[in-house]
Amino acid sequence: MDRLQAMQVFTRVVDTNSFTRAAETLDMPRASVTTIIQNLEAFLGTRLMHRTTRRLSLTPDGAAYYERCVRILQEVEETESSFQRGNRKPHGKLRVDMPGAIGRLIVIPSLCEFHTRYPDIDLQMGLSDRPVDLLQEGVDCVVRVGALQDSSLVARRVGLFEGISCAAPEYLERYGVPHSLEDLERHRAVNYFSSRTGRVIDWAFLVDGKEVEVKMKGSVSVNDADAYVTCGVEGFGLIQPPLFMVRPHLQTGQLVEVMPDLKPLPMPISVVYPHSRHLSSKVRVFVDWIAEIFDRCPLLSGRGSLDKACSLKTPEQRESAPPHDTPIVTEWVA
Repeated sequence: MDRLQAMQVFTRVVDTNSFTRAAETLDMPRASVTTIIQNLEAFLGTRLMHRTTRRLSLTPDGAAYYERCVRILQEVEETESSFQRGNRKPHGKLRVDMPGAIGRLIVIPSLCEFHTRYPDIDLQMGLSDRPVDLLQEGVDCVVRVGALQDSSLVARRVGLFEGISCAAPEYLERYGVPHSLEDLERHRAVNYFSSRTGRVIDWAFLVDGKEVEVKMKGSVSVNDADAYVTCGVEGFGLIQPPLFMVRPHLQTGQLVEVMPDLKPLPMPISVVYPHSRHLSSKVRVFVDWIAEIFDRCPLLSGRGSLDKACSLKTPEQRESAPPHDTPIVTEWVA
């Protein structure tokens, strides 16, 4: 029996709370996972977990063994990485998750750059606005927007989500243009609800350095960023989307900014990963790369404005680019 592999399989079963999910994240048949756990229990001479059709629970011996396995596997990974760092590029499968809009408009256009730097990393990227449980789903890191709730995770802030209040011209012609928070009481909005709680997220403004929340009336609620913007363009109501998503619509006149002196509360963008004394090299380089491409985008780095586009080019590429009458940038399209 490969005891190191058995430890890896056992901890993954515990982290995901499922033999099936553990098998999927390890790219192994479920039967193999079951056999490895059975052989491990036979080798140790003790039951590690209670298994039913609905849930798994650790025995006292299983809990103690799990804690020791986690420490041992971290030591192994740290030891290997300390030797590999100087002579081997990061490699292996890397599972990440991020909001769909950030993935489609910011990350995917630069993926060739990442693959050129790290050709041995097999990137598996999930795009969704739903909350992801990193341990349960075997995800290495996620990009999250807003305040972080889970204190057991490590977060690195890489950008700032700047919002804008806007609406379609057709809506404003029909209902008028709001100029103050009080005016919003007479307006309708497209609401956005949390996939985790189902609760509609209130609008938030930064007024004299303080957060002011406003509940908006509306007849349409969605939990997808692209659908949210589309509803706004179609005139269903006011929307408060991230600036980087709607910049093209604002330039073409499909959307019009309202209350420009009352800015939505900006939200931090963070890359989050499980706490570990040693961060694997593949996660480290991905986090550094995400921070780099966000820094190249003024609309996501706290330097945004409607007249600034996001460049997908590295500083070296910009220096070597041929001269043009206008800057070479890639415009985000929704």
